[in-house]
Amino acid sequence: MKEFLRKQLIRFDERLHDLESLLSSPDIMADQTAYRKLSKEHAEVTPAAGRYQRYLQREADLQAARQMLQDGASDPDMVEMAQEEIEVAEAEMIELEAELQRLLLPKDEDDGRNAFVEIRAGTGGDESALFAADLLRMYTRYFDSQGWKTEIMSENASELGGYKEVVVRVEGDSVYGKLKFESGGHRVQRVPTTETQGRIHTSACTVAVLAEPDETVAITINPSDLRIDTYRASGAGGQHINKTDSAVRITHLPTGIVAECQDGRSQHGNKAQAMKVLNARIQEKDRSERAAKDAAVRKGLIGSGDRSDRIRTYNFPQGRLTDHRINLTLYKLLYIMEGDLGDVITALQHAREAELMAELEISS
Repeated sequence: MKEFLRKQLIRFDERLHDLESLLSSPDIMADQTAYRKLSKEHAEVTPAAGRYQRYLQREADLQAARQMLQDGASDPDMVEMAQEEIEVAEAEMIELEAELQRLLLPKDEDDGRNAFVEIRAGTGGDESALFAADLLRMYTRYFDSQGWKTEIMSENASELGGYKEVVVRVEGDSVYGKLKFESGGHRVQRVPTTETQGRIHTSACTVAVLAEPDETVAITINPSDLRIDTYRASGAGGQHINKTDSAVRITHLPTGIVAECQDGRSQHGNKAQAMKVLNARIQEKDRSERAAKDAAVRKGLIGSGDRSDRIRTYNFPQGRLTDHRINLTLYKLLYIMEGDLGDVITALQHAREAELMAELEISS
């Protein structure tokens, strides 16, 4: 194990003992705010400290097995037993070290949250809007494979069946943590259905993944900073949706950020949903500004997640997907478009973990 990791884990072990002592203190138990804060830290520290103790035990077992191998060199049975124990201990220690590295990485508190996924057509006209629909279908199938729930918050359909813009709320386990690296520019290269000469066209969409704010700590928005417009919803929906001004558009005047919702049947419900999206967009703006400042100091491996970044190319003639941030190329595009995104998302997560581990080593 690398020395900087061992030092970090020793500090975790020492902190666990401190926390256990503090949590048993009558003064702390009487202060519910302090008790909850320390209990949360205890829950975060315990897994790493526990796995480190297991690592130390297996390290001692390995040393004992090597000594047994040396002492019993003339006894075939003892040699076989020692070699078997060495192999098992070394294999478990490798697994434990990898697990401990992940446990030590800085945590993004938003990773466990639900998310809003926004897909917008970009350059390419009708073909871009059709590609937006393809991306929505791809993501929806992936969401289904994860057992996540989805809800379309707003949509602006194009004439040919695509989307100029669509916003989906995704609810499930660690949604934001798995999807956050999807933010950016997605480029497609293929022969459009509207192309009569068989020429390959290039068009693009942008995807933005926003963590759903925690309502208990959501930012406070001054009502005087909002302009709320109601209008008649467009698209399919029957007589009701065509006769009432149930759709809502909310503009945050200081930032110019806009959110709208028209899929619900009541104006009140649409306003509540639009406020959720607005809140998420404002928080994402704050997050992006902080990330930009950090990137000015050190460019991240995964990129800033800015919507203008071209992060990925979908090349249909070659059946190829390329993620430009980590130089990942997969020749299984048709499967990916059917929702098989696991390899892509896992590769991005591992790349981020490697970057965080390098930063942790530098700072140690």
